Amino acid sequence: RGTARPTSGRPPRSVALEVPAREHVLPGPVRFCHPVALIAGAWLSRRMQTRLVEDPGFAAETSALLERIGAGGGLTGEAALRAARTRPANPAVSGAPDPAVALADIYLPASGGPVRARLYARRGEPRARPILLWLHGGGFVAGSVRDIDHVCSRLAHLGDLLVVSLEYRLAPEHPFPAALHDTYDAMTWLAASGALIGGDGRLAAGGQSAGAALVAGACLMARDEGGPALARQVLCYPALDFGQDTESVRLFDGVFLSVKAPSWPEQAYLGGQEATPYAAPLRAYTLAGLPPALVLGSGRDPLRDDARTYAARLAGDGVPVTHVEYAGVMHGFLNFCGVLSAGDHAIGLIAEDLKQVRDMAPATIPA
Repeated sequence: RGTARPTSGRPPRSVALEVPAREHVLPGPVRFCHPVALIAGAWLSRRMQTRLVEDPGFAAETSALLERIGAGGGLTGEAALRAARTRPANPAVSGAPDPAVALADIYLPASGGPVRARLYARRGEPRARPILLWLHGGGFVAGSVRDIDHVCSRLAHLGDLLVVSLEYRLAPEHPFPAALHDTYDAMTWLAASGALIGGDGRLAAGGQSAGAALVAGACLMARDEGGPALARQVLCYPALDFGQDTESVRLFDGVFLSVKAPSWPEQAYLGGQEATPYAAPLRAYTLAGLPPALVLGSGRDPLRDDARTYAARLAGDGVPVTHVEYAGVMHGFLNFCGVLSAGDHAIGLIAEDLKQVRDMAPATIPA
């Protein structure tokens, strides 16, 4: 359903997050509440906007889907992985590609060898556009560009963007840092040579779950190594650490996703290596100097607190950030736009947020 809407028949409410903490009132109707806010006081509230998107229909659809698919816990070994990799996307569940958007596959040069990418742009409008590099989720071991044709084509249409969806290398065949290097190399090439595929010099990057973690890690790497400057990063329910013992893990681990250690995807991805901040961005000493961010979280997700904490840390380190949390919605909901109306709502929100990238002149992109 390319035009799914909130099932309650009214716009979702945006309210304060009900998290025990000092409350900071922001301009307009949005309020911010977060435990990490205590470290930054009123200054933090000027850097960060947070809102909770709440619609009873979103939660009801999520409950129905969870009941339909049964208890979830993620991939538990190579047999499950092989089955997941060969399972085709079902447009009735994931949503169909936008017919107004053209798709084409290309290969981008990278240090580990050429990496396939899928391009999305509005049909019949051959002109330069800002580029959005986008990465699928899948726990670093699964997932594919074909799983998110709906997401990427709708972002291209609604945001008037050239979307580049990256088929990065997966573990266990290619453990860390292979996928990170694919992401960083793609960012670097698109920043330098994006005009060859229709870019206009403006570049943003985003992703879902593991893909969001790769974007966050590549942004840290670009900052540290003098790499490409992004106009914006978009992190959807990001997986930003390993072995978390957060409130959201205790409440929701096993709701579609399990992250409790020892996790087979984590072991396959790290391959016995220590998790550096490039693999687990929440472990970075500082997040200062990173691109402005939109961070989306899911309210019924063991990784909910990763999104909350990373958004607050970005703000505390001086990075402008908008944090949006979808109440009652499960992890990975953008992959289920055919049955979860929250998915298309979030795509519209992301596209609206990225209008500020289109409004930038290339010369004004942060250096």
